[in-house]
Amino acid sequence: MKALIYGGGAVGLGIASCLILSGAKVDIIAREGTVSALRRGGLERTGIFGSVEVGPERFEAFASLDELLRLGGRRLQDGGLNLDGEFGYDCDYVLVCTKSHGSPAAAADLSRHREILGDGGKIVLFQNGWGNAEIFAEHFPKDQIYSARVITGFSRPEKNVVEVTVHADSIHLGSLFASDLAPMAPLAEAITTGGIPAEVVPEVGKDLWAKMLYNCALNPLGAIFGVPYGDLAEVSASREIMEALIGEIFAVMKAAGYRTHWSTPDEYRAVFYERLLPPTARHVSSTLQDIRAKKSTEIEALSGAVVRLGEEVGVPTPTNATLYRMVKFMEARNLSAGEGNGS
Repeated sequence: MKALIYGGGAVGLGIASCLILSGAKVDIIAREGTVSALRRGGLERTGIFGSVEVGPERFEAFASLDELLRLGGRRLQDGGLNLDGEFGYDCDYVLVCTKSHGSPAAAADLSRHREILGDGGKIVLFQNGWGNAEIFAEHFPKDQIYSARVITGFSRPEKNVVEVTVHADSIHLGSLFASDLAPMAPLAEAITTGGIPAEVVPEVGKDLWAKMLYNCALNPLGAIFGVPYGDLAEVSASREIMEALIGEIFAVMKAAGYRTHWSTPDEYRAVFYERLLPPTARHVSSTLQDIRAKKSTEIEALSGAVVRLGEEVGVPTPTNATLYRMVKFMEARNLSAGEGNGS
């Protein structure tokens, strides 16, 4: 198996560690600082699934697809230079692990270098939020695009070190476009072999909307108040806001023809408070982490996606819209002072 990790942040490095340990041939596209750290010190994964170290000789890292094609062409034994001097990469999987706001640029970049995928290669989106698959579908056939639902928490204490902080369920792989799921089975097996459970599911859309419910109820509010998830459930005022958010999202889903694993907001709220929130009570949302680090957030693909879809189907989303605007204000104020980035 040959896999390309596009985006060397915490999620990308976490998944990369699994694939390398499974025996896959892995290349990583990341920012120059991360590339230097990986080439120098290899990749280390710590956390709840144990500690593993992968030497730099077991994978390669590049700062761009152009660099991959230029330098990777020296590897003659596997997809290197053919007799005509042309480079053929033929990757089985491209795992897109960028932030959701990077989807348009990532899709366009991969489209310009589509020879990397060959004829049968698949794109798998390991991203938060809703709408990423549609962005990639503007550049690639829908049967080439798959989605992953990840509710495993990753952090990156150092550029070449990833920590698994929390794990609520296995990684789910599937298609939003009713494509053949067979190509996902080897990928799920490889990730599982590498230490993080993964499986192929028939209706990944339900999983993605379940994650949308969870993230949209917690992430913007946690970022605005500057608190971990659990604190939001301890005060009736914040509970009422979360319950209003959940109700609006269910109304939008129903009007747009989408479904999740619960039929009503009340069903979900019971599971949310009793089962989903307690294990992650001390988790600090990625939105708050991004605000604190003065980075762009993923609010457009979370609350923003709910608001836009609500407008399309004629469903008001005043609570989601208010929190969306508040986070956008915080983000804009940060970015005006100079933006950083973490990959």
